[in-house]
Amino acid sequence: MKKEKQKRGLWAIISPVKFKIRIAMLMSSIGAISLILSLLLLSFALTHILLNTPLVIFGVELDLFNTILLLATLTILAFLARLGSFMVSHLGAFHLEQILRTKLSQHLATVPLGYIISNGSGALKKVVQDDVKTLHAFVADSTPMIAKSIIAPITTLIILLIIDYRFAIATLSVFILGWITMSFALKDSKVLRQKYEQSQSDINKAVIEFAQAMPVVRTFDDGTTSFKRYNDALIDYKNNLHHWMNVSAFSAKLGMIILSPLPTLIAVLITGIILLNFNSLELFAFISALFLSTGMADAMMPLMWINNHIKKSQTSALKIQEVLEVKSLEISKEPKDVKNFDIEFENVSFKYDNVDNYTLKDISFKVNQGNVTALVGPSGAGKSTVAKLIPRFWDVTSGAIKIDDINIKEISSETLMNTVSFVFQDTFLFQDTIYNNIKMANLNATDEEIINAAKAAQIHDFILSLPNGYETMAGDRGANLSGGQKQRITIARAILRNTPIIVLDEATAFADPENEEEIVKALANLTVNKTVIMIAHRLSTIKDSDQIIVFDEGKICEIGKHEELLKTKSVYSNLWSNYEKASLWNLEKGVDNE
Repeated sequence: MKKEKQKRGLWAIISPVKFKIRIAMLMSSIGAISLILSLLLLSFALTHILLNTPLVIFGVELDLFNTILLLATLTILAFLARLGSFMVSHLGAFHLEQILRTKLSQHLATVPLGYIISNGSGALKKVVQDDVKTLHAFVADSTPMIAKSIIAPITTLIILLIIDYRFAIATLSVFILGWITMSFALKDSKVLRQKYEQSQSDINKAVIEFAQAMPVVRTFDDGTTSFKRYNDALIDYKNNLHHWMNVSAFSAKLGMIILSPLPTLIAVLITGIILLNFNSLELFAFISALFLSTGMADAMMPLMWINNHIKKSQTSALKIQEVLEVKSLEISKEPKDVKNFDIEFENVSFKYDNVDNYTLKDISFKVNQGNVTALVGPSGAGKSTVAKLIPRFWDVTSGAIKIDDINIKEISSETLMNTVSFVFQDTFLFQDTIYNNIKMANLNATDEEIINAAKAAQIHDFILSLPNGYETMAGDRGANLSGGQKQRITIARAILRNTPIIVLDEATAFADPENEEEIVKALANLTVNKTVIMIAHRLSTIKDSDQIIVFDEGKICEIGKHEELLKTKSVYSNLWSNYEKASLWNLEKGVDNE
């Protein structure tokens, strides 16, 4: 168990660049020791100047020039070592950033698409961008400082113990007092930091949501509620930050004052004066203690900042690892080819992660090759979930989905995508030309094939009416087009893809009455000799389906043709009755005209 824990966390995730980190820390340590030795040499020199005695080191007498030369050498070595350590650590940080972002991108490409949808782009953006950036800053700036902040105090303390243990005790006492004070500032810091990080994530989500919903906000909002979620996220962030500051501000400031060089210098100075009065102190010990103790205090101060940065980096590391540990879709090592295009759901049950209730319960049905099967039912009955399980947005909780009697888990992703085309209710167009938005379904398609696909989707004439025709930009997420126009372009993609299986989830949801019949005819032409699963609330579009499967509360309650199901006087019959009443709804009276 302990060994497993060592694989998680900050130090585990930065291990790919551990060699560079070790080099940087070694160089930083060399720089710190060189600086301490230069201070020690300076203490020697000043002592001998004041006592007017020759300076002898390891049996070699040094004159003023050689002393200055040695001091300069040690100082330059300290500077170069420090500079080199940060250069190496920054190279390691950039390398780590490349590794993590590449690994995250590659892994997110293998996880169920449903995980990405359910978590939202804001949270994932924070992990890929902000959390990786936090680890970059830790490796680049903190690792050399960690080495210096550990080596410098320890080396200084050892030298002080050798020179005069009483100065070591005085310096250590100030250090301990400062740490005790700072411990109060760090109390509950883990919980407070988690709240702080969560509030930052909530702000990211709120900003992205608000930006994406801007058309709706400007159309329907009077300004009193449009910023509510964003404003609430900001208030929560402010409250968490204020609470954290109120809890830790006083003790943190007091600790920083105690750990600053001045209190240590005062403690050493008072100790030295007392010892000099009792004639129990050498001048060299006093001078060297004054120099070294301030250096020790300077080295200890960054420990507080580093400790805080380590905790922040630890949180980011765990979030990155949490994403990397999301289970990838199972891909068979020996994928099988599909030759027949029957689809079968075999005792399929499904529930979302962290949800107790099942969305689908023991679903079993078969769609024969070349047939059209319609899935209907009340809102929330599980129809769209069925459609999204076929492309493996999620994997089934139990049971199996088969194509040609082969579990889709045993079919490669490439083969599955080349076998099934999808037109979902939520359309997405790229910030590109209409031509390229259609062509992405088949990059090898000719101009004629693209135009024929657009004609079949009843969008060709509209495209030609645009100033730039097929070269017209669709806009961000298709902002330059209406919902029905975007839907027909996605239908054109499916037509151009020309796969043997087609899944249509509310494909006519945004079609206007004039074009709905034409689109249905186009889809009928598209689906000749193909296996089709169609989900629709407009029941008129699925009357002629070979098979209608009725869902209710995540279960199949009826299967049959339109006329057969009307005779049962059950769920489908009620849906059809409500549909007919809705079609006769009158805007003026709000009721049917019968």
